[in-house]
Amino acid sequence: MLTLYGDALWESPYVCSVFVALREKALAFQTVELDLDRGEQREPRFAERTITAKVPAIEHGGFWLTESLAILEYLEERFPPPEHAPILPTAVEDRARARQLLGWLRFGTNHLRAERPTSSIFFAPVRTPLSARARADADALIAFAERLLRDGATSVFSGWTICDTELALALQRLLVNGDDVPARLRAYAEANWARPSMREYVEHERPTRG
Repeated sequence: MLTLYGDALWESPYVCSVFVALREKALAFQTVELDLDRGEQREPRFAERTITAKVPAIEHGGFWLTESLAILEYLEERFPPPEHAPILPTAVEDRARARQLLGWLRFGTNHLRAERPTSSIFFAPVRTPLSARARADADALIAFAERLLRDGATSVFSGWTICDTELALALQRLLVNGDDVPARLRAYAEANWARPSMREYVEHERPTRG
């Protein structure tokens, strides 16, 4: 049995990515919620086992791992296709492009993420206009997505990968807060937002945010 440790508010984009990956691979797993505001991730037992004291974390047969990119790679290699559905592309070039996209989404749009946090997707939208720096991040995100996606495509590569979950969530930062997004990117984001694994995460019952 796999265990996924996540945030009690169910708003982390990285926990979301691992949750969707587990569902797409049809793996049995249980979830453990940690209250990050209360510092439960820093409790000695969890911190010692995870090394970084962060979520998402997984535990599998006594092996503990944090950092969502590392977890996604582990799941793909430990539970590979064709026995399990792929979550990453198989071609070397496409796998490299996937790593590029996933890395850039984590570190290339910091101003946008600060002004359009994931909480605005799952709790209350933000109506404050974007600053110049956040608008530049948004423009970069849109340009990146338009370069990667063919017209009418619902996936970056030939079929769905976890990149589509993460890119769709990034675009939702703009969509749910009323920011402009080209129609074809809106259609792409909405198609991936409707995926059953994603809907399960989006519709999970959440506590009232303080």
